[in-house]
Amino acid sequence: MSASTSIDSPRLRLSDLARIASVGLRTRRVRAALSALGIAIGVAAIVAVLGLSSSSQAGLLAEIDKLGTNLLTVSNGQTMFGQNAELLLASPGMIARIGPVTQVQETGSTGANAFRSPLIPSVNTNAITVQAASLGLPAAVGTAIRTGNYLNAATAQEPVAVLGAAAAQRLGIGHIFPNERIWAGNQWFYLAGILKPALLAPEIDNSVLVGFPAAQRYLGFDGHPTTIYVRSETSQVAAVQSVLAETANPEAPNEVQVSQPSAALTARAEAQSALNSLFLGLGAVSLLVGAVGVGNIMLIGVLERRSEIGLRRALGATKGQIRGQFLSEAILLALIGGAAGVAAGALSTAVYAHFKHWTVVIPATAWAGGLVAAILIGAIAGLLPAIRAARMSPTEALRTV
Repeated sequence: MSASTSIDSPRLRLSDLARIASVGLRTRRVRAALSALGIAIGVAAIVAVLGLSSSSQAGLLAEIDKLGTNLLTVSNGQTMFGQNAELLLASPGMIARIGPVTQVQETGSTGANAFRSPLIPSVNTNAITVQAASLGLPAAVGTAIRTGNYLNAATAQEPVAVLGAAAAQRLGIGHIFPNERIWAGNQWFYLAGILKPALLAPEIDNSVLVGFPAAQRYLGFDGHPTTIYVRSETSQVAAVQSVLAETANPEAPNEVQVSQPSAALTARAEAQSALNSLFLGLGAVSLLVGAVGVGNIMLIGVLERRSEIGLRRALGATKGQIRGQFLSEAILLALIGGAAGVAAGALSTAVYAHFKHWTVVIPATAWAGGLVAAILIGAIAGLLPAIRAARMSPTEALRTV
């Protein structure tokens, strides 16, 4: 063999690199698991936050679609002097004559409060109000009776009430028993039923509902509606909304407020992601802690495995192969932690969404981003230890054998 002939170091195949990279993890399993735990927690937090946010948003939008986006509300605003304005007694009837309008129901604030008994101090209102309500209100606002019955033409004339979902909870009433009653307006009102939550009209949940005739007879109600719920043809919602104020009060349309509850809920669903940045920040902190752990275990591994490094170098391994070994080991460690984190985050999202009756939605950016972040963190954390291992002299390393 001539002096000019050189011996090339054998190339390290990808399968061999993966096998060699896994040796350090398999021989130090507890230490590797603890290091991967930080990565797993961070990735799980990211996947869970994005998954729960997307599932919640999908669930809310599905509920809105089921309830319909064609509900509009008309309420009394303020006069030019800052006082509360009044809707006209004829406002519901005038609105009902708009062509595309299909339903018109109304409530009116009586100014009274409701209590479990007359012994409760009047200041302890629990934010429960008594409102006069029309007979078709539940269907118009997209709710129904949970237990008992709603008002009818007969009970609307008498001291009989129906509880909103939140009002029933605050009063400690979960079921309607015979002769069940509450104290409202300095007299007893018998309970007929309890409503389910009204997603599109949360003000109904906090109310005790009585009939308009009963409110006028027993509570001194003047009969003026304060909120009118309007259902229109879905294709004509914008057109109806544009004329509601002028129709409800032709003389002072500026004293009328018109809103679309479904639009507000849709905006709320979209705004839920605003808080994600806080939880994603916590996940990033966990990833940073995991990166420090990976870097630490790799540095310790370089010191503990000097004899292995020296022996491999003496047998012909190049600096690049040594560097690739330790860098691959760090990436593999982080990838294992990332995969465990994705699984944990997806599982927690699925469990929580199941109990909330949401559709499970885990965006691809959540799990793919988590894995990519784990790989990058592993590469960055393992770069310095890999370079240090590659620079180690074979003779210096073999002194520890």
